[in-house]
Amino acid sequence: MSKAYQPSAEDLAKAEERRLKKQQAKNTPAPVAKVDDERGRFLPREWADTVPASLETAGQTIRVMTWNILAQTLVRREMFPTSDCLKASQREHMLYREIASHQADICCMQEVDRTEKLFPELEKAGYAWVYAAGPRKKHGCLIAFRKDAYECVRQKVVIYDEQDVREDGEEQARRGSSFRTKNIGSLVALRKLGAEGDGVIVATTHLFWHPAYAYERARQAAILLREVAKFRSEGPEQERQWPSIIAGDFNFGPDDPAYALLMGDPLLPEQKKRLASSYVVHKTIDPTVAATPAASAEEDEEGAEAGKNDPDRIIVNARPAQPADGLLTAAELDTLFRQSGRVTSTYDEGQRRVPGISDSALTFGSRVSVPESRRGGFEPIYTSYTHYWQAVLDYIFVFDAPGRDVSVLRLAKPHPKEAFGEGLPRKGVCGSDHISLAAELRWPPV
Repeated sequence: MSKAYQPSAEDLAKAEERRLKKQQAKNTPAPVAKVDDERGRFLPREWADTVPASLETAGQTIRVMTWNILAQTLVRREMFPTSDCLKASQREHMLYREIASHQADICCMQEVDRTEKLFPELEKAGYAWVYAAGPRKKHGCLIAFRKDAYECVRQKVVIYDEQDVREDGEEQARRGSSFRTKNIGSLVALRKLGAEGDGVIVATTHLFWHPAYAYERARQAAILLREVAKFRSEGPEQERQWPSIIAGDFNFGPDDPAYALLMGDPLLPEQKKRLASSYVVHKTIDPTVAATPAASAEEDEEGAEAGKNDPDRIIVNARPAQPADGLLTAAELDTLFRQSGRVTSTYDEGQRRVPGISDSALTFGSRVSVPESRRGGFEPIYTSYTHYWQAVLDYIFVFDAPGRDVSVLRLAKPHPKEAFGEGLPRKGVCGSDHISLAAELRWPPV
């Protein structure tokens, strides 16, 4: 029988050394955490008060954010030649940090992919969410809401390609569409927990990207507004008193025909001209249209969305529209918008009240002349800024409920264009090619 092992003093000393090293390693953050901290660095936002605290009234207060976070599936080096962070591993930490920094009750996001990475981050931050994508799309729209504040009681997906804008005629004429785009709107009804049946309707969308298709974007915006009004009216009686927030990437600027129609401003001659030039029918609607040589691959829905950063894009693979195609005239579009009601832009409304904002070079009106009688001049100076494309494309709109006007209390201030360097995405600045928007809103109790 062998003798039992008896450790020497040296063995005991080495064992104790190993134990202490393990304990120290356990108590010391892993080096990767420091790397994540640096990768997550972004340019923080200041907030501007639009209503003095003394004038704030009782009611429901809500903070909402919207952001196109740039789908990784759409990233191409040729689109962003000056960006220094195009890999997912370089961008995602910045995205997560900035989303969390707004401390929003509701977050609307577009171009959402890599959901297996994003969803756990939202879960850790205390959010539940509704995600939706268009047919065969590799990215989609997401509405996240704080689980301790709201619950989703209804939801709906609006596929613009399948929506009619006329009551009569063949299917193509009823649809009145110029391009089958696969874009959607996502709608939810969120009940406020512990608020006696109060809540909010939220819609987010990502409209068609092609710069030349002004008509199709106006059609999609009109459908979205109609469907939000319908969604609210179809709910239980108490939900019909809920204000609606419509936020997302609309892919049109404050000088676009769709913006004017949405805000109730008359169309200017230049806007009518832009609308008229987009009265076409694409081959996705009419397969008999002859394809333009070498243009088909460029227009592929996913890969060619790279073309969205080329301001000189022209219409290809399309024919002039005919009366039988059912496209709405400018007057018919205006009627469709007016039937649903009017919305207010939180930034255009809110920044008007910020002292000195007109002289700060932070508004759209600081670089583009907008008459005082028209809306749009107080939108942010930019909401997308890349090497090829600098524009205002994103908005937070409010659709008041009867007798419950929404007040804009605070806004996340726009960054000056100098902050964007040679273009986004950019390390230490922003993980997307779009700039997030965030607003704090209040409306009176029921």
